[in-house]
Amino acid sequence: MANIAPPAPAPDSTAEIRARATVPYLPGLDGLRAIAVVAVIFYHANHTWLKGGFLGVEVFFVISGYLITLLLLAESTRNGRIDLREFWLRRARRLLPALWTLLVGVTVYVSIFRRSELGNLRGEVVAGFTYVTNWFQIHTGSSYFSNFGYVPLRHLWSLAVEEQFYLLWPLLMLVVTKVGRRRLPLVGLFFFLSSVGIAVLCAWIYRTGPIDDVTQTPGQYFSFLGRDVSRIDFAYLSTVTRMGGLFIGAALAVWWRPWSVARARIANRGAALDIVGLIGLAGLGVMMWRFQNVVAGTEEGVRGYDLLYRGGFFLVGLASIAVIAAVTHPTAVLGRVVLGNRVFVWVGQRSYGLYLYHWAIFQFSRKLAGNELTMPQFLGLMAITLVITELSYRLIETPVRKGGFSRWLRSWRGAETPERRRHRQRMAATAVLVAGLPIFAVVNLSTAKVRLDDISQSLVDAEQSTTDLLTRPVDTTAPAVSTTVAGGPTSVAPPTTLPAVKIDVLAIGDSVMLGAAPELSKYGITVDAKKSRPFKAALEIVNYVKSIGALGDEVVVHLGTNSGTTAETMDAIFTALAEVPKVVVLTNAVPDHKWEEGNNSLIRALPDKFPNVTVLDWKLLVDPHPEWVYDDGTHLRPKGQVAYTEAVMAALGRPLVPVPTTTSTTTTTTIGAGG
Repeated sequence: MANIAPPAPAPDSTAEIRARATVPYLPGLDGLRAIAVVAVIFYHANHTWLKGGFLGVEVFFVISGYLITLLLLAESTRNGRIDLREFWLRRARRLLPALWTLLVGVTVYVSIFRRSELGNLRGEVVAGFTYVTNWFQIHTGSSYFSNFGYVPLRHLWSLAVEEQFYLLWPLLMLVVTKVGRRRLPLVGLFFFLSSVGIAVLCAWIYRTGPIDDVTQTPGQYFSFLGRDVSRIDFAYLSTVTRMGGLFIGAALAVWWRPWSVARARIANRGAALDIVGLIGLAGLGVMMWRFQNVVAGTEEGVRGYDLLYRGGFFLVGLASIAVIAAVTHPTAVLGRVVLGNRVFVWVGQRSYGLYLYHWAIFQFSRKLAGNELTMPQFLGLMAITLVITELSYRLIETPVRKGGFSRWLRSWRGAETPERRRHRQRMAATAVLVAGLPIFAVVNLSTAKVRLDDISQSLVDAEQSTTDLLTRPVDTTAPAVSTTVAGGPTSVAPPTTLPAVKIDVLAIGDSVMLGAAPELSKYGITVDAKKSRPFKAALEIVNYVKSIGALGDEVVVHLGTNSGTTAETMDAIFTALAEVPKVVVLTNAVPDHKWEEGNNSLIRALPDKFPNVTVLDWKLLVDPHPEWVYDDGTHLRPKGQVAYTEAVMAALGRPLVPVPTTTSTTTTTTIGAGG
């Protein structure tokens, strides 16, 4: 007997469509929010635990794009219009109370416990309050990826992207809803292609390769509103490049409306949607586990993770809409049972507060953004985060969202009675207390002085005591000198026009040595040290100094703070230094960074192959003396700068006798000028 397809359902009347156009509570979306926020929290606690945990933010963007578009479509279908004022009021009630609580709380805390940071905090607070944190970070160059600095509000960049979306999207949807139901699939296609276009734009803006300041890697910057801005910061933080997730979520909302899905034939295909959702979840899990950090130290220096900016965000969006389609399907198990379980729903309902508060609480404890948490520290701080989040959810966010705060204000009115009088007194006392904290915060914030953080200031102060050997003037008509670097023969700059002076002691380093440069230079050491310098850079410096005949009898090398290296690179560097009678190499002290152990193993093995190398085990020296270093456990406080210099001088076998200032200055100037 032939199979006969069931007849297509009769078209619904306009009244029926309007009656069904509601967005039910979807517990699976809260479950997906829970996964996203937990991934972000683990990443923020310790990058090594979940290297791609930052992708949870992109999942949030997709959910927001889907849900906000769905709500606006439902309202337009029911009422024939979108009430912009009511939409924005709902968003304000949902988002502002917890945000303002965070801003006031952080400012009060910093005013009491870290007053020296208040001036630096002012811009972040204003940017957070006005939802422009992402553009503030791009414009000021306060890189999202810097490990330095006390930045308890850095994470507000993603909320800024979403709020800018909430402001503009209803206006676009006003236009979209005028096209009619039959054209909505084309609107969905437009949104999807917009997401594809944003992915292409992000890939075009991004540049592969090492990232340093604009003078060293100008290709990694472009002019934006009159300033040189970092391409990778713009690609990661800007609303323009991060709208892809919001657009792809919006596309799904147009194509996959629950009130329409429930009446379509696919309503009985829950098992198929469960498979789609599981594939999406597996994809998210693999990407969060396998993707590398947003930026990472490599042999060539700090680099971005190419895959992320060349389609990675779009892949996360595809996986996310697969999961959302499953958890919003009326008969699929994934949303109702798996992601919709009570624990996931509880976390998901509080995901906004968890995201807001966790980063600030982590920063209160670890001081600097780059310091990784241990598991005991993480568990203790998460307990505090959960308590604060729950109090905020119950006492601030939910009452405001449900109108409880308005009812409390109206309770002032009424006939004068003893009980009413006591109630008004309690209200007045509460108002004074609540108002007092913001007033205290604003007064302190507005009068604070802006200053660099201690680490950055120490490095800026030290730069005048260094020499950049590679920027010395040269005679461009002189023949190049052939030498060997890792990867084969190459040519280096020709010799200077004047005979070079032999450098008595040449010290090559990165930001740790840079901090000690003022102390080292007191003893006649010529310091060429820069922030973020990789090991490989030493080879170019050594070959250049050899080519102009300025390499002396003693060299000090301290690199590896920012990235790992290889045995091949080490061999190339110290082969080039094989004719130097004495070479001192310092080990790395970079707590919680995976390359520390690998670098130190290579360094400690050098004397076996290169007899002229002496290892100064700075790691062993500094570990018992945390007072020598700043909160990152790496960069040198004044005490550490002195101890570091004394250790270097002892390893060189030189007495601690300062060189007269005139001699030291002349030496530095001569080398720097090429004379």
